[in-house]
Amino acid sequence: MSTPRPTILKIGGSVITDKDEELAARTAVINRLSEEIQEAGIQDLIVVHGGGSFGHPLAQKYGIKEGFKEEAQKIGFSETHHIMTVLNGLFMDSLIWHNIPAVSITPSSCVITENGRIKSFEDTALRTLLKMGFLPVLYGDAVLDTKLGFTILSGDQLVATLASQFDAKRIVIGVDVDGLYDSDPKANKAAKMLTHLTLGELKKLHSGLGKSTTRDVTGGMFGKVSELLFAIEQGIPVTIVNATEPNLVCKALKGDNVKSTVIEKE
Repeated sequence: MSTPRPTILKIGGSVITDKDEELAARTAVINRLSEEIQEAGIQDLIVVHGGGSFGHPLAQKYGIKEGFKEEAQKIGFSETHHIMTVLNGLFMDSLIWHNIPAVSITPSSCVITENGRIKSFEDTALRTLLKMGFLPVLYGDAVLDTKLGFTILSGDQLVATLASQFDAKRIVIGVDVDGLYDSDPKANKAAKMLTHLTLGELKKLHSGLGKSTTRDVTGGMFGKVSELLFAIEQGIPVTIVNATEPNLVCKALKGDNVKSTVIEKE
């Protein structure tokens, strides 16, 4: 039994948490997204979610992304990892309550990075879950690093790696804006939304994208786009959609035409 080509859905931390208030989960949004995943009925789906106001404040407080430098950071690593399991647990509760056979995969137990980049990813369990018809759910996490001791693995880097290793059919990215803009729409009201981009056009735009104005140790939209380049180069199309708007994630998963930014290799 071969591993199916999955669709990968990334839900940003800014969608499922209030990033202006620590440990503020948007449970109503999480439940709606679970309903949309259930309604879409997509087989061979992998979900990855971000940390938002759960993982990012702690990671920033203890400097986890920069690596192990002092003993006091150890408790920070533990806290950051643990609080991400709490947020993941809220998402898992909702998915299972909606009769979705979701199974959490803890990145820190199967991923090792080197200078912040994924070096090894033991994906045997994940492949088996997919073959059996389960929905694997992963998330941004504090992980061990061969050079730094430990660091932060963003959900976005995880998405690109999963897409490559599993030869994904496509990637759907759920964020808190309508798509990709030529500048930060939260800071610039004149920002222009881009509905379709080729890889070449994206690379030209890339250097002009601003960093997130909210607290985000993984680089905001700038970081998301940087990570996606690798997957797009391999011919995996990406759809960026506003996951705070009802039904858009469901429609995007089903391949319906929705307001979004679509990025393709050519």
